[in-house]
Amino acid sequence: MWGGSASVSRRRYRSETCGEAAAESEIGLQNESLDCSLPGLEVLCKWQRFSPLLEGVEFLALDPTLQHRLFFCCVPILLGSPGFFTSLCINPDSAMSASSLPFVVGANTVEDQRARWERKRSRTAKELLETEHKYLEQLDLVLTYFVTILKAKGTLKPAVLETIFGPLESLYSASHVLSLHLEKGNLGPGLENFCQSLDLYGHYAENLEHANKTLKEQVRKNKSFRRFKKLQETRPQFQGRLLEDLLPLPLQRLRQYKHFFRDLLENTSPDTAEYQKLAKTVKSVCEVSHWVQDIFDKRENSLQLLRVQKLLKGQKTQVLTAGRWYIREGWLLVVPAKGEELKRRMFFLFSDILIAAKPCHPLHLLNSSKLSCQAVYPLHQCSVDKVFGHTWSQGGLLSLSFPHKTLLLMSSNQHEINDWYRSLTAAVR
Repeated sequence: MWGGSASVSRRRYRSETCGEAAAESEIGLQNESLDCSLPGLEVLCKWQRFSPLLEGVEFLALDPTLQHRLFFCCVPILLGSPGFFTSLCINPDSAMSASSLPFVVGANTVEDQRARWERKRSRTAKELLETEHKYLEQLDLVLTYFVTILKAKGTLKPAVLETIFGPLESLYSASHVLSLHLEKGNLGPGLENFCQSLDLYGHYAENLEHANKTLKEQVRKNKSFRRFKKLQETRPQFQGRLLEDLLPLPLQRLRQYKHFFRDLLENTSPDTAEYQKLAKTVKSVCEVSHWVQDIFDKRENSLQLLRVQKLLKGQKTQVLTAGRWYIREGWLLVVPAKGEELKRRMFFLFSDILIAAKPCHPLHLLNSSKLSCQAVYPLHQCSVDKVFGHTWSQGGLLSLSFPHKTLLLMSSNQHEINDWYRSLTAAVR
């Protein structure tokens, strides 16, 4: 599931696949005696298609004869020197004097792979520390020039101050301790301590919307705070950034933590003590990231429901319902049952209903820019079929069957009708 396991699985798959490919090649080469008549360059051409599979081959697991064939055929490719064995004559029977070479090359390959892992790991750890310092500098701006001074001056009430900035000081302390461990190279203890404060990011995400609303309200109503905020944001340390730009920083950093810790895990040997601590940290960070993403998804969905509710004339159609999810919207043509003219309607698709609406009269004093709801179709007893539009023709026709009505929807846009078909099919399941 995690980066390390996936990396080990990829290496195992690569090795097993190479073994299968080598076995197939062994069968094919039985009829092609690799004697002095077959130059090394021709052999390389035959094996070129297997070169992506040869990384990390376990030579010890192969048949001795196959070891020599693989070695003499493929070492030039692995070493990046295609003409290395051009002048050699390849004969497995006469190559036994080099029996130790495949084992040496196999060992070197493993050692080289481990060295690459260590280099990648060192680069990731260095980048993590550098970006952590920049992150702490940005948080320090907020704490020094806003939180500390506002507490001392009493410009904002303690409850309002807590609402706007939340657990920002605790987040700063946790990251500061992590940076100290990283500077000393103590990744394991640093991660253990850091995992204990991960829940703060979830609570910070839950409070962020309320924090932004409170901040806007204080800027509008509190004149002294408005002047103070403007003065602080003009300082050169802020580089033109507003307080609103700095408040989401912890959640942006959480996404970066997930990528950094995954990279460290993928380039850490499972035999080391730090591997388990990294795996635990990656799991914890991913869980908190899902928690934060779920908060954002629900917030975005609420905004979409509210927007659609405001678009519809009147309050007869209740869009804002608990558990309802917005999916998509768009204009489609309704095909009448009795040969009448096509009717252009706006459709809103949700997780449980489909709403059809038409524009209000453009001269209406209050509702000229709104839509009038024409019908609400529940999806729990709906079936969706594509009447035509299976090929890349001009548009398509969908049939929506309900217990007491069949709705035919048409579009001249092939891509659009296919998107609607997929969305409707997924919604009615």
